[in-house]
Amino acid sequence: MTSQTPDIIFVNRFFWPDHSATAQILSDVAQHLAQSGFHVRIITSRMLYSDPSQVLTQTENWKGVEVSRVWTARFGRSNLMGRAIDYLTFYVAAFFAILHHARKNSIVISKTDPPLIGVPIGLAARLKRAKRGNWFQDVYPEIAEAYGLKLVWPLVNILRWCRNRSIRKAAINVAIGDRMAAFLQTDAKPSRPIDVIHNFSDDDAVQPNAKGVEELRAAWGFDPEDFVVGYSGNLGRAHDTDTILEAAELLRDQPRIKFLFVGGGQQRVFVEEAAANRALRNIVFRAYQPRDQLAASLGVPDLHWISLKQEFEGLILPSKLYGIAAVGRPVLMIGSRDGEISRLIFEFSFGASVEAGEAQELANEIVRFSGMPKRGKDMGVRARQFLDTSSSKGAAMERWRNVLMEPRS
Repeated sequence: MTSQTPDIIFVNRFFWPDHSATAQILSDVAQHLAQSGFHVRIITSRMLYSDPSQVLTQTENWKGVEVSRVWTARFGRSNLMGRAIDYLTFYVAAFFAILHHARKNSIVISKTDPPLIGVPIGLAARLKRAKRGNWFQDVYPEIAEAYGLKLVWPLVNILRWCRNRSIRKAAINVAIGDRMAAFLQTDAKPSRPIDVIHNFSDDDAVQPNAKGVEELRAAWGFDPEDFVVGYSGNLGRAHDTDTILEAAELLRDQPRIKFLFVGGGQQRVFVEEAAANRALRNIVFRAYQPRDQLAASLGVPDLHWISLKQEFEGLILPSKLYGIAAVGRPVLMIGSRDGEISRLIFEFSFGASVEAGEAQELANEIVRFSGMPKRGKDMGVRARQFLDTSSSKGAAMERWRNVLMEPRS
């Protein structure tokens, strides 16, 4: 890179060694940019998403990336008030961290954890005469409304106005999906189009037919003849769980069909309790796996499912799609057949889609996959082809370099 290469500062509440999807994606982008000649700094918290009590080191250099971890409250996700305090303390601490680290040639890019962090960080960047950017993984305050939170209507309008103004004032705006970009473009009306850079998987390290899959299947209690339907990652409130639970109950007398949940999230506890209450012995639960075990872990299921409630279309795009495609497994989408993931499934023919609430149809689809292994394998091959041709990590990194180096006011 030349002397004109800007300093890049990313702001997000979680970063390496955190295992959450947004932390891993940010870690990959930051590492790549640092290796490409950019000076990269991360402003993040000192805690882990899955363990708020753990205290990480305040500063370090990780693979060429300068990491600055600020103090925040650490109530975690157990209650709304505690989470709000965690957010507020990060807003304040990150604001002053930007005042300390940003320079005129800096580009300060806010992700979306905590929500609307781009508003205070954009102000701090402006005070330092730095360029500002937004990297949208989700869209607030609309998500809060979709969750059913009772926000005072004037407050919603104020938050939306602040978000949209942050978009209009930014030199760079990135969304992870086409529908998300279209929504923000229509709502905020920035002067230049919002860039779409899809999330990705580590498609070099995560490959089909990974070593250790059969051993892990056996260790988790699956027999070679079992057909495993898997979910991997965070199971949050935006994801439908009732339909898969009802399908598991409908298939409880099919001894070969098993269901696997790997990961965590707010809905994980609900699903475990529901499975226990219904005496569903065909469901297995496992914790998040280390990143170096991701290929094997994702390779255990013969079929993966993803879900997204209709009201969150365009506001969230589950990034677990890319890991599933990387290991060459078919995808069963529970959600709108007109949704972004369903459209990709139909376009590239690497799975099927079932509307939320259609438990019998979901059960029938699972039975069809279990009885037609070649169909699933062929779809898995096409899933990997979709990743390699349309959503590879290399393409995303090249897009990031181009976006950051493009002259913008």
